[in-house]
Amino acid sequence: MIDSRIKAALFDLDGTLVDSMWMWKAIDIEYLGRYQIELPEDLAQCIEGMSFTETAVYMKKRFQIPEEVEAMKAAWNEMAHDKYAFEVPLKAGAYEFLKRLKERGIRLAIATSNSRELAETVLRAHRILDWFDAVVTGCEVKNGKPAPDVYLTAAKLVGVKPEECLVFEDVPQGILAGKRAGMTVYAIEDPYSADLTGEKQRLADYYIKDYNELTFA
Repeated sequence: MIDSRIKAALFDLDGTLVDSMWMWKAIDIEYLGRYQIELPEDLAQCIEGMSFTETAVYMKKRFQIPEEVEAMKAAWNEMAHDKYAFEVPLKAGAYEFLKRLKERGIRLAIATSNSRELAETVLRAHRILDWFDAVVTGCEVKNGKPAPDVYLTAAKLVGVKPEECLVFEDVPQGILAGKRAGMTVYAIEDPYSADLTGEKQRLADYYIKDYNELTFA
């Protein structure tokens, strides 16, 4: 049950608000394949929580990618754009939950490790971009998740104290970011982090399978 004292809800994007994790492995395989590099099994774990820029810096160094960081990010945006515009769905119950939050005057923000271009593309595709009072990306703050920067910035932009914010996340690094920001954190189930369910339940204040479970005080 959502506490009536809550004034803002801050959402991670991928795996939390939208079902998009399925496509990133394919993009990583295709992108690294351009340089005859096989996808390492530990890559997803190594870059969890990193901002778009931090991920590019990490991959450039680890795999000796000849492209500049900004060119790498542009390539990923191009490779993912159409999927975010036409194929990536919202999580079950997300649209209705967001609508109820708006009706109650609760401020909404996105706090994502993804690029602003892709975040705004998928929100616009589902006609909910205007519902959000702020969109903050990891590239726009000093440190990506699990540092609290992106959530503290989102709270500041919507004018709400951290203790009056809810955070919704799907992976441990994001959950830690929300907790370190002094916020109440809901972990949401996602098949691409199923092996981390126990850790997510341990770190978060609450765990839900989808947004249909949530009610209001």
